[in-house]
Amino acid sequence: MKEAHDFTYGLTSDPLTQFAIIFSAIVHDVDHHGVSNEQLIKENNRLAALYKGKSILKQNSTDLALELFSSGNFAALVSCVCADETEFNRFRQLVVNSVMATDIFDRELGALRNNRWAKAFSVEEESTADGKATIVIEHIMQAADVAHTMQHWHVYQKWNEQ
Repeated sequence: MKEAHDFTYGLTSDPLTQFAIIFSAIVHDVDHHGVSNEQLIKENNRLAALYKGKSILKQNSTDLALELFSSGNFAALVSCVCADETEFNRFRQLVVNSVMATDIFDRELGALRNNRWAKAFSVEEESTADGKATIVIEHIMQAADVAHTMQHWHVYQKWNEQ
């Protein structure tokens, strides 16, 4: 009999991954400037140069969040979440993948993500649970990031009237 672990590609039994998903959801728009990547490029913003015009806002959010998380102010939390450097590196990679998945305007990243989905769930190709879990996380993050567009109009207006 299959268990939740199997149906969720191991996500339900991996606290590090679960925390990385929640962390990513919280930080994915840290220091967002309220303008698009394209606008930052047009304005010659320093971040556009730093990130070479690629997923500028998402890379900045990821860098700031991980820098703060690992700065020492959260050492007790980091040691609870990540037992060693290997786990921290896995956590970091999960956060990077998850936050970058919320960049819906980068066509190249979108195409790569869609290709990974097709490969992971292909009948012809054998795929690992880790590969499936990674792509499922990316799509969940992407869907969660744009879900606000499905609100009732009055809710949207209430939260966006600034």
